[in-house]
Amino acid sequence: MTLRRSIHFVPGGNEKMLHKALSLSADSLILDLEDSVTADRKVSAREEVCEWLRDVDFSKQEKLVRINPMDSEWGREDLEAVLQYRPHGIVLPKVLDLKAVHAVDQLITNQAQINGADYSEIKLLLIGTEMAAAVFNLAQMVSHDRVNGVTWGAEDLSVSLGARAKRDEQGNYLEVFSFVRSLCLLAAVAAEVQPIDAVYVDIKNSKGLKQECKTAADMGFTAKLTIHPDQIDIVNEAFTPSAGEIESAAALVAAFEKHEAQGKMAFKFNGEMVDVPHLKRARQILAIAAHIAAQTS
Repeated sequence: MTLRRSIHFVPGGNEKMLHKALSLSADSLILDLEDSVTADRKVSAREEVCEWLRDVDFSKQEKLVRINPMDSEWGREDLEAVLQYRPHGIVLPKVLDLKAVHAVDQLITNQAQINGADYSEIKLLLIGTEMAAAVFNLAQMVSHDRVNGVTWGAEDLSVSLGARAKRDEQGNYLEVFSFVRSLCLLAAVAAEVQPIDAVYVDIKNSKGLKQECKTAADMGFTAKLTIHPDQIDIVNEAFTPSAGEIESAAALVAAFEKHEAQGKMAFKFNGEMVDVPHLKRARQILAIAAHIAAQTS
């Protein structure tokens, strides 16, 4: 399992931002060929990203590439070019349905045959809600075997909806965006792929980011996209179990072992009644903490 808490965008072709990103604590880097690259630089940025994949030492950071939409003039050539340099995954934007995911998977399989290579380990991370119609297809599109993560996109979705705003005066998502966020989480968990929260665009509002990360983690998201270096440590902290959570989870697991020996799977612990779901959650926390410790040591 790849450690993903912070997944950081790096504009394709921007050497300065790449080298900055390599020094940061982001778990994953998305080398972006889509929104951060102007139309006149699409081809040159693609060539530079391929050079990065070939020549740059990313150390422990996961290498992802966001290609242009497959129905654009650049999408297919993006995919064919970057596959030769074996990124860990492809970030697929503007994906509409399972048929679109199947088509990309088939292209990857075809390129593997053409190049005499094995691309079975190259996964897809879907941006699954950038078009209103895609929202109704989330559960199906994330079920594909090559998909290992899904996120949602409020910015493009707002364009698709013709929305005049995404948040209310208190900074909370309006109902339709909150609904889509929840649907993304539910679809991901049901398909056993990683649920990833969307970007937080108010880059100077660290307090707002911390609150949004806490809400996301409390809901069940396990990672968040980042667009500014100052966001990364905040995100990592939010999706890492605290020392207190780890201590409490370990104590709960130990208590279950003691009570199970007595034939009990429901009992009072720290003033609350606990049973099997609490045990499962405690084990999840300990597993996540152990994985993070192993990957960051």
